[in-house]
Amino acid sequence: MVSNEQGRVVLVGAPLGNVGDASARLREVLSTADVIAAEDTRRLARLARDLDVTVGGRVVSYFEGNDERRTPELVDALAAGSVVAVVTDGGMPSVSDPGYRLVRAALDAGFPVTAAPGPSAVTTALALSGLPSDRFVFEGFLPRTGSHRRARLRELAAEPRTLVFFEAPHRIAGMLDDLAATFGDERPAAVCRELTKTYEEIRRDTAVELAAWARRAEPRGEITVVVGGAPPRPAERPTDDDLLAAVAAREAAGLSRRDAVQAVADEYGLKKREVYALANTPQPGNRPAGPAGRPG
Repeated sequence: MVSNEQGRVVLVGAPLGNVGDASARLREVLSTADVIAAEDTRRLARLARDLDVTVGGRVVSYFEGNDERRTPELVDALAAGSVVAVVTDGGMPSVSDPGYRLVRAALDAGFPVTAAPGPSAVTTALALSGLPSDRFVFEGFLPRTGSHRRARLRELAAEPRTLVFFEAPHRIAGMLDDLAATFGDERPAAVCRELTKTYEEIRRDTAVELAAWARRAEPRGEITVVVGGAPPRPAERPTDDDLLAAVAAREAAGLSRRDAVQAVADEYGLKKREVYALANTPQPGNRPAGPAGRPG
């Protein structure tokens, strides 16, 4: 079926896990759209079954691996007057999920884009975290490798707004270890797992305690991490002893000398070379530090 009206894209918010969160508009769009671009066609079929909705349009797969190739096909469908609905496995399309490429292409081609709003793991986790929610930053997934992940976290260490991340289960312990080392052991955070599902779990604690829990528990499922923003910087420069202690604490947590110095400099608004010079100056009773932070 093809609509006589101008083609348009509809971004459809799908339940995160509890089918009871499905909106009436989601049901309507699934039953009336000409084309449904689904991140996982099998999960779409299961959702339609659970909702007792008959999908009347053509269903195509639309995920990260094929969205570049499939987007021109969907724009052609828009040109033919079709309503194209985008549905991901859960939450709002284009929020760290497929959808943005089609949104941009549709707008560039002059087709309207609208939404049937629904659940979002970002705002759900933020609301449940118990952390300030008036101002926040969504960072999506951090880089996969430790060195790149730590570099990105160093850039965010002084961010005063609450931060929201997605993370994969097999990387969550390493991510929390790096978070504690970079942001400081006492930074408050929440790990939100399997939101709205049967085994929903919210863990609220300091970064270092959450890291220890993740190593023990090896949590599974879909995970959203919410982290409190950086505390206000002290008005006065910390003492040299305080700076050295902060560097030593981060090294003990696993950071290299250079990364520990950078994290402390960012936290206190100091120049990296100032903290580096202090950390590498021989202290009374200690041997000089080598280039990697070990005694030379």
